[in-house]
Amino acid sequence: MLKIIMIFGLIVINWTIITPSAQAEFCRQINSQQICITKIKRSAKNYWEYRAAVKIEKETRPIEIYDCRQRHRITQQGEIIPFKSDGVGKLICRVLNK
Repeated sequence: MLKIIMIFGLIVINWTIITPSAQAEFCRQINSQQICITKIKRSAKNYWEYRAAVKIEKETRPIEIYDCRQRHRITQQGEIIPFKSDGVGKLICRVLNK
């Protein structure tokens, strides 16, 4: 009985070490572009703001602030860019505010 427990324990340990953690990306096809949200975090203070890293056609953008109330995004340099129609900002606000 002890052998079975030891073998089972070793199998579980090896399985957890060898199996890589899953990295889920939320992807959508919009206007023939593949848009993936690679990292996202909702603001605790302002629930309508999201900090997100986005990948558009395999080009990764750095983390930017998406303001769903004012309908614009703020880059790391502080530049304010309004949402485009059927763009990433609208995708984030539409899907995640449900």
